[in-house]
Amino acid sequence: MGQTKMDTGNLNRAKMYQLILFPFNNGATNVYYILTLNFIAYYANGVLGLAMMFATTMVTVMRLFDAVTDPIIGMLIDKTQTKFGKFRPFMVLGNGIMALSAVLLYFGTRLVADDMRWLKYTLFVLFYALYVIGYTFQTACTRSGQTCLTNDPRQRPLFTVFNTIASLLGMGLVQFLAPILEGRLGGYNSAGFFDFMIPLAIIVSAVLTLLSVIGIWEKDRPEFFGVGGTQEKVKVKEYIAILKANKELQRLMIAGAGTKLAFSIATNMTVLCMLYGAMMGNYQGLYLPMMIIGYVFSAPFFLLTVKTSQKYGQKASLVRYTTIALVMYVGVLVLLAFWQPGNAATILSLKEINIYTVLFILFFGVGYGAYYATADMPIPMVADCSDYETYCSGKYIPGIMGTLFSLVDKLVSALGSTIVGFALAMIGISTLPDSTTPYAPGMKGVVIALFCIIPMLAWLATLLSMKKYSLTGERMKEIQAVNHVRREAIAKGMPVSEALNKWKTIADLSEDL
Repeated sequence: MGQTKMDTGNLNRAKMYQLILFPFNNGATNVYYILTLNFIAYYANGVLGLAMMFATTMVTVMRLFDAVTDPIIGMLIDKTQTKFGKFRPFMVLGNGIMALSAVLLYFGTRLVADDMRWLKYTLFVLFYALYVIGYTFQTACTRSGQTCLTNDPRQRPLFTVFNTIASLLGMGLVQFLAPILEGRLGGYNSAGFFDFMIPLAIIVSAVLTLLSVIGIWEKDRPEFFGVGGTQEKVKVKEYIAILKANKELQRLMIAGAGTKLAFSIATNMTVLCMLYGAMMGNYQGLYLPMMIIGYVFSAPFFLLTVKTSQKYGQKASLVRYTTIALVMYVGVLVLLAFWQPGNAATILSLKEINIYTVLFILFFGVGYGAYYATADMPIPMVADCSDYETYCSGKYIPGIMGTLFSLVDKLVSALGSTIVGFALAMIGISTLPDSTTPYAPGMKGVVIALFCIIPMLAWLATLLSMKKYSLTGERMKEIQAVNHVRREAIAKGMPVSEALNKWKTIADLSEDL
């Protein structure tokens, strides 16, 4: 009887334009994210003249700072209720802070004289920290805001698709333009490169933020918050207890951290410069085409992930396609292991196609397509964990749920740039490689480790964490059914505690509420 109630009535469903527009919030933050992840070390090292290890390590330090600020801002979101909504103020304010910090970081620091190097280091850190605060303000809303957008198990998987499309408009714009303009603007280490890219990023991010605000406008209201529509008052110690008790969130944290670590290292610009430039000798002719090939292979996987998620649940989809990526990257690893300097038979070439190139495209394309389609899948799964918490405790705390997830996600992915920096230092490289850097002894091993082995280990961690994850498709239908019945009863005046005690499982539901 409860299942019928679930199927026929009153799920909180989003309109299609809302599902399409709100994920642009992630696209807006990813414009800055990809610039910071891939290029801020080039700016610090090449433009400001700061030490390479400082530049690469600061990326990790600031990601750690970002992770620490996440739960704090998550609690602020949970406690916030204004006429402008719960999430929209953080989205707009965060984007404004990022724009300001970008101007100060990439232009203000250059005004400091070279003989005041200590001030350059200090301002770089301070402006970078300001950017992190703005980034956390806005990006926290991507995970937490989706809880009020829709709770329909058939709609939530669509968030992954639209989120990826939105990310490509932001992140992809930078990834596509950077290699095309690099030579014309003086290279990644030049001031000219940043003089063009930073103003472009500010404008694009602001436009995407406006679209995302429109997307969540009608849903950012109390009637779509939790089961009671009231603002939760949760103390810090209660948050800690929630994290300890919510095993599903813990498992999802590990899975999300695994997918993010794999993505951040395997797509690191320095790694790709070594692979396509130093090893294969044709960065300009390979980087962009291989990226396009990866996206082309991703398209059918996005359709498959949605169908699998809608039929069997998001857990089943994440496990299935992460496994495919893992298997395919075994082939990529073997091919790179066979590579030898100067051996034409082991060189990637899109002009004179050889068997090595065909196999690499096959293994890389399918593997990249599978893992790229699942890279953001943990984001809508956070909404499931948030609804599960509401089901267990009655508390609607999407801010802290989303930011607790991103805390671990960022702690792990923060290792990416530092791992790359240490790997380079181990083979004696003191300047970050770019598209013109020649091959040096030891690069092959570094590329194999960073491009294949570490992502594969991260995927294994994802698969292991999902083994005991209980929020399957059927389980989420039951949870939403119980939450729906409770919400209706509370709206009619029943106390929250009474509703929680009366309906604990789907077997407790009845038609005559």
